[in-house]
Amino acid sequence: METLSFLQELIDQTVLGISLLRFIIAFGILFIALLLKRVIAHIFTKTIFKAAQKTSGQMDDILLKNLNKPAEFLVVVIGFYLGIQILQLPEQPTNLNQMARNCVQILLTFNLAWFCYNMVSLLEHWLGHWAVRTESTLDDHLVPFIRKSLRVFIVFLAILFLVQNLGYSISGLLASLGLGGLAVALAAKDSLSNIFGSIMILLDRPFTIGDWIKAGDMEGTVDEIGFRSTRIRTFAKTQITVPNSVLMNMSIDNFSQMPKRRIKLTVGVSYDTTPAQMRQTVAAIKQMLREHPSIHQDFFLVNFTDFGASSLDIMVYCFTTSTVWGEYLDAREDLCLKIMETVEGLGLEIAFPSQTLYMHDMDQEKQEKNSNIPN
Repeated sequence: METLSFLQELIDQTVLGISLLRFIIAFGILFIALLLKRVIAHIFTKTIFKAAQKTSGQMDDILLKNLNKPAEFLVVVIGFYLGIQILQLPEQPTNLNQMARNCVQILLTFNLAWFCYNMVSLLEHWLGHWAVRTESTLDDHLVPFIRKSLRVFIVFLAILFLVQNLGYSISGLLASLGLGGLAVALAAKDSLSNIFGSIMILLDRPFTIGDWIKAGDMEGTVDEIGFRSTRIRTFAKTQITVPNSVLMNMSIDNFSQMPKRRIKLTVGVSYDTTPAQMRQTVAAIKQMLREHPSIHQDFFLVNFTDFGASSLDIMVYCFTTSTVWGEYLDAREDLCLKIMETVEGLGLEIAFPSQTLYMHDMDQEKQEKNSNIPN
């Protein structure tokens, strides 16, 4: 009986107006929360992680790894919150209950920010997997930039929430940050324009590394696509560095995207060619194109088109099957030689620029005029 009465007196004792029994229950809840934290860690390590490793993808592994610690910490925060509810902390002379609630909000905000901060790595993995499949190195540089930017943004938002939860107004802070951000944006206008130009190159993909492009007076192959600029190797083997903001405001002609290359020729034969011979020549060139292995058969034209200054002109319009510059030149050369053979085989001549000059004998003309004058 004395023991029971002693325990009853001990339990009835108060600290800060809170009975000792409430303290025992609150600490008991917090102890259970810590035990549950260990249990969750054991479940993740021994069961969930091993099950995720059996799958083919890595997304679930990264997700569970990022979820593990925040989930453990969340159990502790819930235990802390339940303990506060049990204690019923006094509000006078100091509002301990509100202070404890603010602590819970801070811990929850920290836990949520922690989880979001870790989840950025999941997005990074997905973007990295996508970037590997592209030829451009720009997206490889863009993925770390996105990761860092998102994490800085998450930390910034978490700080704002924490400041607001502590009872401070964030309007003045946001206003000052707005003015400071405007100053920084004006100072870094060109750099930001180049970064956005890089992002637009990545999204629109007007060209990739190795493409032959022409932009304004610049022509060559793309050597490198960076955050600030793009490097173009000219055919004279010089290198041009163009800011991405400038490049994206220019019309870009990408020759590497051609499915086939065009050949356009004008074959001039001499004016002594008869209409029958001209028809034979046009038909022979068409037949030669049909049988040529390097000429695209979907579309070609051969027509007698003009009476030139010194020749009868035949237009030959076709496309090569290959877009490689060297193979295209070989096909064009072979086509020109076969046209020469065709014209010569029909007994015709390829015309060259010429002029006919008519001469008059002025002395004879004067004598004829004088002889016609009556005496």
